[in-house]
Amino acid sequence: MSQTIVITGASSGFGALTARALASQGHTVYAGMRETIGRNAPQVQAVADYSAEHGVDLRAIELDVNSQDSIDAAVARIEADRGTIDVLIHNAGHMVTGPAEAFTPEQLAELYDVNVLSTQRVNRAVLPGMRRRGEGLVVWVSSSSVKGGTPPYLAPYFAAKAGMDALAVSYSTELTRWGIETSIVVPGAFTSGTNHFAHSGRPADDAVVADYETKYAGLMEQVSGKLAALEPADADVSSVAAEIARIVALPRGERPYRVIIDPSDDGSAEVSAVADRIHREFYERIDLPDLLTIRK
Repeated sequence: MSQTIVITGASSGFGALTARALASQGHTVYAGMRETIGRNAPQVQAVADYSAEHGVDLRAIELDVNSQDSIDAAVARIEADRGTIDVLIHNAGHMVTGPAEAFTPEQLAELYDVNVLSTQRVNRAVLPGMRRRGEGLVVWVSSSSVKGGTPPYLAPYFAAKAGMDALAVSYSTELTRWGIETSIVVPGAFTSGTNHFAHSGRPADDAVVADYETKYAGLMEQVSGKLAALEPADADVSSVAAEIARIVALPRGERPYRVIIDPSDDGSAEVSAVADRIHREFYERIDLPDLLTIRK
């Protein structure tokens, strides 16, 4: 069944791959991105070219997750065009690398804005329509760093993704009685095929960075190299998009709560299994097990 899907941060990486995979399944997919008439104009053209070449319904749309006005305008346009938004995929995010102390509080606030607060803005625009209909699917693209291995010099990004994941967990039980499903997709540290590391931000305090270099010289390059060495040769970043497409295609009420795609196996699957089991058991102890799943 064809659905109307919105993906944030779909100009590149997981978002762009997922948009194409879902459009190829026959869905109408809105690839959200900012600066569609500026720096992302080539990505807008690439979306149009892919849609025409493959005969699919893939559309770029201006959607800046840091702006409520931009989000509201995009959602209003989609709902005017299609009537409903069936699936929302929270994919927008940004990575920074460097010693945690060298980032200013303002930099951390900006990072949390992109990775965490953005999801709240988009939810407040999209969820009312889903609640009125009594159905929908929200997919959150998390990170294995939330519960798995946490190499150094990535602390602000890890903290932001942990905040987003925690928000997803809480939202999941607050949406079930509305008939809205939640799936949390957890990619591992893919070191190729995305622009996370290549476009990562850097600390503003160069003096502190220099101090850390006296004890941790070249550490970020070492971390990048070690992560790349852990990644199997056959690791394919498109497997994340394929898994999201599989989840969307599943019948209502049968979507998984959490799926981990981590070829490097940093331990996230083991820790998540325990955490999610405790989550379920706690809701049973407080006599609210119905909040764990939607009613078909």
